[in-house]
Amino acid sequence: MRIHTGLCTGFLLLSAVSMQLYARKPAYRLYTGEGRKTTFEKLIDSAADADVVLFGEQHDNPIAHWLQVELLRSLYEGDRPLVLGAEMFEADNQLILDEYLSGLISEERFEEEARIWNNYETDYKPLVEFAKERGLVFIATNIPRRYANAVFKQGMGILDSLGAEARKYIAPLPVEYDTTLPAYSDLRGGGGMAGHGSPNLADAQAVKDATMAHFILENRDRGELFLHFNGSYHSDHYQSINWFLKRSEPALRIVTISTVSQDDIGSLEEEYRGQADFIICVPSAMTKTY
Repeated sequence: MRIHTGLCTGFLLLSAVSMQLYARKPAYRLYTGEGRKTTFEKLIDSAADADVVLFGEQHDNPIAHWLQVELLRSLYEGDRPLVLGAEMFEADNQLILDEYLSGLISEERFEEEARIWNNYETDYKPLVEFAKERGLVFIATNIPRRYANAVFKQGMGILDSLGAEARKYIAPLPVEYDTTLPAYSDLRGGGGMAGHGSPNLADAQAVKDATMAHFILENRDRGELFLHFNGSYHSDHYQSINWFLKRSEPALRIVTISTVSQDDIGSLEEEYRGQADFIICVPSAMTKTY
């Protein structure tokens, strides 16, 4: 057999160059909340022991979306029953989502009627299709946007005017929350958003968080692992969804993940430390999904 030594040498050289380039230009680095470098395998191990995993993303970040799928695959291969949920689907579309997952309606009808996000095709469809192919439950956890918008315009009190049918799609009323938490006080016009927030903006954020927490708890049985996908702001600093979950079930084991961007990902910047149990740090120059 003739061995093409030139071709083999070229391939090995190209592989070596590629490895050196990756070492200099990694797509991401993973850190603990304290800022120590860690591995994806350790994240998987920690997530596998949790009751709820809150995967906080930057909505347009391809690395976060890729790692969501990889984490889902890894947890599915474990020995825990797995339930999925996401901010990106609103509670009043649960029936439509269920009908698609069961094969009752077509992909076209699902995508036409479920008010999917503009980046569904690239960023969330892989999660839904994974659930469909393996028969996993996928929960639409978010409040219908029309109700969140009504709160933003008129305040939390507007929810009292909703009928019994509408109330099925939101957290039980009254929705009470700690207005001193930075996740909400900043939106009310304090902290980093001084002069740019409003009580209604904080109320709208809180009712989203409360509703997502409500549907996570309502759809998770003892022993199951609930993997939830949401924007990082909804779980950063152990506030928001995390706060509502812990208020209802203090003993709940929750693992949080956040996604951040830095020009240099060689070390985690101080401002992001303590933001979550695991922090995905992505170069600022990374391409976006939209």
